[in-house]
Amino acid sequence: MTGRPAGMKPGMKLQSTAFTDGGTIPKSMVFNDMGCTGDNRSPQLSWSEVPQGTKSFALVMHDPDAPTSGGFYHWVMFNIPGDARELKDDGGRKNVAAFMHGEVLGHNDFGKNEYGGPCPPPGPAHHYNLTLHAVDTEKLPLDGSTTGAKLEFTVASHTLATAHIVGTYGRSSNT
Repeated sequence: MTGRPAGMKPGMKLQSTAFTDGGTIPKSMVFNDMGCTGDNRSPQLSWSEVPQGTKSFALVMHDPDAPTSGGFYHWVMFNIPGDARELKDDGGRKNVAAFMHGEVLGHNDFGKNEYGGPCPPPGPAHHYNLTLHAVDTEKLPLDGSTTGAKLEFTVASHTLATAHIVGTYGRSSNT
């Protein structure tokens, strides 16, 4: 499975200074474990054309190409304030100022509550879908134990619009 998820409500625009839509994810964003040697820094993201009524945002980074039945969630974040228009470089860690307003990092598939960068098995490049949801409520009734699948299920009925960007990353059998 590749490309954009079906059923997404369009409307907002999402971009990153780290990579272009459809472009290669830089080494700075790659996981630093399990045979990968990146810096594990979450990308800078900015968004615009936010719909009226937006009270918060939710973000997921998902690899649908992972060799698991449901893909792999790399980043789960929600209750981002409705007036926010950017997450700074490396904003996917709890020790950054971004989390002073009630933002919550959910549970990624590495088993951590933080950003976990790409680290596919050797072979073809994987697609990393970053989806930002404009949400009609200030706080979703979820906590840090929330998985990507649970967030997507919960936020579906609260989503006013989505924005999407895809990065790719692959590694050879030598890395």
